[in-house]
Amino acid sequence: MIRLGKLKVVRRRLLQRYEHQPFVSLLAGLYSCRWKRYQRQKTEPGQCCCKLKEHLFFMVVLVAFCLSLIFLYFWQEAKNDYNDFDWISYLKVGYWFLWSTVVLVVAAVLFGYIALLLVLAVCLLSEGQQLHLHWSHKIGTVIVLVVSLGALVALSHLWKGEWDTVRLSFQVTAPYLHIAAIAAMSVLSWPVALYFMRMSNAGFRVLILSPYLAVLLFLYLIPLGMYSPCIREEGTLGPKPKLIGHRGSPTLAPENTLLSFLKTIESGGDGLESDVTLSYDGVPFLMHDSTLKRTTNVKDVFPNRTNENAAMFTWDALEQLNAGMWFTKNQPFSSMGSLSDEDKQRAANQSICKLAELLRLASRANKTVIFDLYMPPGDHPYRQTWVNRTLEVIFESAIDQRQILWLLDEMRLYVQSVAPGFQQTYGMKAPVKDLKENNIVKLNLPYSDMSQEDIRMYADANITTNLYVVSEPWLFSLAWCAGAHSVTTNVVQSLKRMDRPMFLMTPGDYRLMWILTDAASALVIALIFLLHGWRERGLPCCPESPVNLTSGFYNTFKTEIDMSASSDSEAKSLPTTPNVRNSEGSISSAEN
Repeated sequence: MIRLGKLKVVRRRLLQRYEHQPFVSLLAGLYSCRWKRYQRQKTEPGQCCCKLKEHLFFMVVLVAFCLSLIFLYFWQEAKNDYNDFDWISYLKVGYWFLWSTVVLVVAAVLFGYIALLLVLAVCLLSEGQQLHLHWSHKIGTVIVLVVSLGALVALSHLWKGEWDTVRLSFQVTAPYLHIAAIAAMSVLSWPVALYFMRMSNAGFRVLILSPYLAVLLFLYLIPLGMYSPCIREEGTLGPKPKLIGHRGSPTLAPENTLLSFLKTIESGGDGLESDVTLSYDGVPFLMHDSTLKRTTNVKDVFPNRTNENAAMFTWDALEQLNAGMWFTKNQPFSSMGSLSDEDKQRAANQSICKLAELLRLASRANKTVIFDLYMPPGDHPYRQTWVNRTLEVIFESAIDQRQILWLLDEMRLYVQSVAPGFQQTYGMKAPVKDLKENNIVKLNLPYSDMSQEDIRMYADANITTNLYVVSEPWLFSLAWCAGAHSVTTNVVQSLKRMDRPMFLMTPGDYRLMWILTDAASALVIALIFLLHGWRERGLPCCPESPVNLTSGFYNTFKTEIDMSASSDSEAKSLPTTPNVRNSEGSISSAEN
């Protein structure tokens, strides 16, 4: 037993002397804070990759990675609605800030950190090293797990409709996510094959290989259930959807101002969308919020009326307010940095816009107009006649009635009788029969209701579909492929430059990409398993393969053994009694 122990010591000394592995040292240092060679341990054939405690925490790392990936993907795909999130946050906290960007940075940092730990772990496993996650990384992993899970739960509760965006995103990203997942599984096959070949216990082999093969087979076959309107035969793509500026061009100028609508027209937009409120003295003006505090300087001009309903102000009072300084101060969109100094100055000098001004502009530019018309409060003088007053302003503007997309459902029959040229528009899905009975010619739907089948069904009945608010290129591409007639967007200037949908491909091209990806992955994984099988049959521990050492290594190994044997013999030649008195009368210990 003593000789065997010394042989192990000699072996360790030799490995420390000859095994120069800076890459492994770097991996172990970053993962375990074990920078020196003698601090790390290699997994011997037949052994598990780590102790039970480390194995369980590696599973925690995997769970944290998955949750942080879902969190990051969710928030990245929610980019289309960042402005809505910031607006909701503004209503909660009382001041404007790009909270959406903060959340994106947090999600990216969490995912980047846990992904780095997972990559380090996989690399260490591929090198046959045992895992020993440092305590600081364990704390970091728990933080990533808790924050990601908490964020997903909170978002599901407060913004659950955004999961529809994630569902839609898979229709365009799924083919590419499939390739990424197959590539990741191919890389993961290296450590899986290594430990599968090294395990002598059949049960452990099944435990290692079964989950891996199940996931791999699922990924190989998942394209059979994929659906995307952007995978279609050549020549079947419909015309590009028309672009309606959401409150004008709110990324280039203050929303609902005359400058914002001018920017939409300059960018080539096909229509203008707005929100109409009736002032206390009966002047329809453009304002989205129920109060004036977000988009005007009402706090400075009328400090005691900051939270008062916008409809309770007379037009004389509204004319005193600035509707542009907030835009240059708060910078509600990230693209603000691209504006020239002249544009910023023009934006800062904007005032509240009348509906009449918007209609005259649309009439001159031959653009369609759609707007939400808000009912005044109960004690408003025009509470009972708000629709009539709005119609009067429309008629006075002399705009062609066919340019008005009438969205309000109240008093629709009356509006049809006095303005038969309006394009009657409905704000939700309904049976085609009911829509035709009410002379509805257009649906104005949230993009989350997008369905190629429904759009085609309504189109067959001569009912077109407008989707709102679509600002991300991938979402616009999906609406284009689904056959939408038009979209309401914050970025007319960007979508106007698109000449074809993103991710557009034919079914044949997709099948070829799918088959080649799976075949290449299967070939690589098979070669990796064969390589590890060939390598493990040549291990020194295997009886069928002798140990081949270089002469220098062999001589050093032999010298160390001889020295150990000599020390062992000297130790055995000493008296075995506990204490022996020597010639000088001192007591000698057999242990010494």
